[in-house]
Amino acid sequence: MAIRPVRTMGDPVLKSKCSPIKKIDESLKRLIKDMADTMYDAPGVGLAAPQIGVNKQVVVYDIGEGLEVILNPEILESGEGEEGAEGCLSVPGEERAIKRANWIKVRGLDRNGEKLEKEFSGFAARVLQHEIDHLQGKLIVQRGRPLPKKEIED
Repeated sequence: MAIRPVRTMGDPVLKSKCSPIKKIDESLKRLIKDMADTMYDAPGVGLAAPQIGVNKQVVVYDIGEGLEVILNPEILESGEGEEGAEGCLSVPGEERAIKRANWIKVRGLDRNGEKLEKEFSGFAARVLQHEIDHLQGKLIVQRGRPLPKKEIED
């Protein structure tokens, strides 16, 4: 188990567009494992490779159905948008109201390099759009409006 530090806003790797995965090898498998360990430890529901300092198009997520991986994800189609609250491990302590498509169709590769085309709706669509933003060098602070910080109850 290798938990890596999560990069936070201001780190240049979070502003860069990521390189596509060209081959499936042991280093990629280790990266995926480290990303999953880091995401679960945080805890989070999704993590993109640049969030741990790796400029590669790799996304891991778990919305309660087990770990999923998408390499080189690309949104092919999207539905109407709706606003919702989002936080980000790379922007700790801040939430934004962000308008995202309520469903998307994504193409990419699975962890074994097999072609993948899948539709996502609701929360899953929001998570994927958020993580794909990271691969394009975008953070939640570049989208939506800030939400007030939650007051801590005694």
